[in-house]
Amino acid sequence: MRLKFDQHIHIVGIGGSGMSAIARVLLQKGYHISGSDRQENDFTRALAQMGATIHIGHDAAHVNGADLVLITSAVPPSHVEVAAAQVASIPVYKRSDLMAEIMAGQACIAVAGVHGKTTTTSMIAHILIQAGRDPSYIIGGVLRTTGVNAAFGHGAAFVIEADEYDHMFLGLRPQTAIIANVEWDHPDFFPTPDAMTQAFERFAALIPQAGELIVCADDDGARTIGAERASAGIPVVDYGIDHPQANWRAVEIDIQPDMTHFTVMQGNALLGEVSLRVPGRHNVLNALAALAAARTQGVPFTEAASALATFEGAGRRFDVRGEYAGIVVIDDYAHHPTAIKATLAAARARYPGHEIWAIWQPHTFSRTQALLEEYARAFAEADHVLVTEIYAAREQPLDGVSGAVAANAIKHVDARHVPTFETAVDLLEREAQSPAVVIIMSAGDAPQIGIEFLRRVRATSGGNHNE
Repeated sequence: MRLKFDQHIHIVGIGGSGMSAIARVLLQKGYHISGSDRQENDFTRALAQMGATIHIGHDAAHVNGADLVLITSAVPPSHVEVAAAQVASIPVYKRSDLMAEIMAGQACIAVAGVHGKTTTTSMIAHILIQAGRDPSYIIGGVLRTTGVNAAFGHGAAFVIEADEYDHMFLGLRPQTAIIANVEWDHPDFFPTPDAMTQAFERFAALIPQAGELIVCADDDGARTIGAERASAGIPVVDYGIDHPQANWRAVEIDIQPDMTHFTVMQGNALLGEVSLRVPGRHNVLNALAALAAARTQGVPFTEAASALATFEGAGRRFDVRGEYAGIVVIDDYAHHPTAIKATLAAARARYPGHEIWAIWQPHTFSRTQALLEEYARAFAEADHVLVTEIYAAREQPLDGVSGAVAANAIKHVDARHVPTFETAVDLLEREAQSPAVVIIMSAGDAPQIGIEFLRRVRATSGGNHNE
């Protein structure tokens, strides 16, 4: 056991969505938490109010008194706080080293996939909360109905977003696991598509004989892994829209501007209708996965469907930040070509007759380079695309890879490079005409563009707005 009650755990990178969620659960379990990050944000402020000691900036002294140090995947061994911990013989761990202990005593429901993890995890947590099951949960975004990204509950289940990056999900011990899709991503960590697939195969192999693997039949990678585990004797349930033999199916899908309605079949049995506030065909698939997972916890379909009707989504997932004078501003986390396609398709269905402005901040040089051809085809549903400079995150620049190169690769749609956020806001203020949807697609700091654009148009017009 690495964790002992009342330990002092210091978290480097505590302001990130994943690490702040872990910190919240540890605080609620009674651990003393300190942490550091480069800047303050909503997560660090909330943790400070809960009793965590938060340091803005990094310093060797921050690890003084810690029993162990927890770091994000992006923190190098040379980091000043990691180096100080090693000098002081304080053990340093990654998420994958501790997650099984953090979740001990509850049945782990792990949601994996290159896309849809946050929303599906949020749906499951919301269903279990509404059903009175008091789950623990760790999500990569804020669950809107609770206003937080994590909680320690006293029920039987612990629902977690299972991140593939740095093999975090291989540290879990899932009783129930969902694999929504398997596509190549994170080329800085997975050098080939096969490396990515092998990681998901190892994750699926963690499920015990008494557990259950839930896979999307509409995704080739997920379906293949499901077949492999079924042949090994693991119970496998699949779901989908396009595969009539899937165990859970959505039929009679009716996508309206304000709601999506569909009927759920389980085998040959008609279970009933589901209504979703969150838009898009991809969210129908996410809901099917959540329904199948809720069944493993004994939640009746009617109760789960009623809960989904009140699901408001997760932060930064098709997050409407404001509307003014017929222009809607949406913040979305999409940064992989497949996710961009799904988000734009959802916007087209939710806002018919609107001009769509896609503001894309490419995330990491390695991903932009590896998937450039896919990005070039991802914006067909947009009318205009503005491409910012690349958000480097943990990387150094690569020769020949830039926002301008990415913008130039996008054909058959008005695509332009905007070298600064101010340039993007100026252009939107000049050219965006009602009715329009402005979608900021970024895993970095580009949401500032939408915030500043709304601020300017409100200030110019001097009127009220809708949130």
